[in-house]
Amino acid sequence: MALALSLGRRGQGNCWPNPAVGCVIVRDGRIVGRGWTQPGGRPHAEVVALKQAGDLARGATAYVTLEPCSHFGQTPPCSQALIDAGVARVVAAVEDSDPRVSGRGFEMLRMAGIEVTQGVLADQASRDLAGFFMKTEQERPMVTLKLASSFDGRIATGTGESKWITGPDARRAVHAMRARHDAVMVGAGTARADDPSLNVRDLGIDHQPVRVVISRHLDLPLLGQLARTAKDVPVWLCHGAGADVERVRAWEGLGAKLIPCALLGVQLDPNDVLHQLSREGLTRVFCEGGGALSASLLAHDLVDELIGFTAGLGIGAEGLPSLGALGLGRLSEAPRFSLVETRALGGDVLHRWRRAAS
Repeated sequence: MALALSLGRRGQGNCWPNPAVGCVIVRDGRIVGRGWTQPGGRPHAEVVALKQAGDLARGATAYVTLEPCSHFGQTPPCSQALIDAGVARVVAAVEDSDPRVSGRGFEMLRMAGIEVTQGVLADQASRDLAGFFMKTEQERPMVTLKLASSFDGRIATGTGESKWITGPDARRAVHAMRARHDAVMVGAGTARADDPSLNVRDLGIDHQPVRVVISRHLDLPLLGQLARTAKDVPVWLCHGAGADVERVRAWEGLGAKLIPCALLGVQLDPNDVLHQLSREGLTRVFCEGGGALSASLLAHDLVDELIGFTAGLGIGAEGLPSLGALGLGRLSEAPRFSLVETRALGGDVLHRWRRAAS
């Protein structure tokens, strides 16, 4: 199952809206088939592993990180594929929460005389598949917030200079994190100030995450990197209903997808933004700021994982803080996270946190 989980992670960021599943088929103590969800979500992990195993799947055990699907979609159900292949036993990490599947895949297998074992490495699988489960159950994607700052929490000098606070090892790690998410998201201020490309570079991969910008008024540069590359790598713009019609048309002409979102006061409602992104199929979103967007997500309890890169320099009070105003009056109101990992990365420190148990 540990191998199946590692295989499943290969599909992260590349198979949405489907879950990134891994499958290993074992017969007589030997691995005869391996598979993971392929780009675009098909074929599924079980189908890939069964094809590799061929006739050796008969009488074998299939280890799969998520309950095999039981419904007919664009492809036949994986439960039936396992039955037709003559698999004797299926070991699964977690049950699918999709109401079209939940429990039905296991029942199909048992009705066919296949032994089913559930719950193996379930905690790890639940973390790996959290985005898919959140899309199904909460109608929003999982959100990872990345903050790269000086040790006094600044992301730019008072004049706006920000390249580079962290070193090349940290920046390369960020590209790897982008690659494992469906989308990279920033606020309009970051898009204007940094003119970012938000793509994955220098890793030799052949897919790119969707680039999402949150901009109520669509007041974004029409000659910037995002605009120039919108027809090559997807750009989605979440905006308010009152955005200028000419700007909407201009961005559509450049190839961007325009997504109207509800307002909450004078800003876009972050809950509705994530709901709309979920409706478009996203399961895992990697947010890279800026300060106002990051603060908004934290204030509305929408951050599931927090990743910090801290550099060994101080910028001072005149620098730009990594988080905008949260309006807190008491420490008890501050969002809390539990430390998962900390390690040196080049000349910087990486620290990873998860939503604290309530």
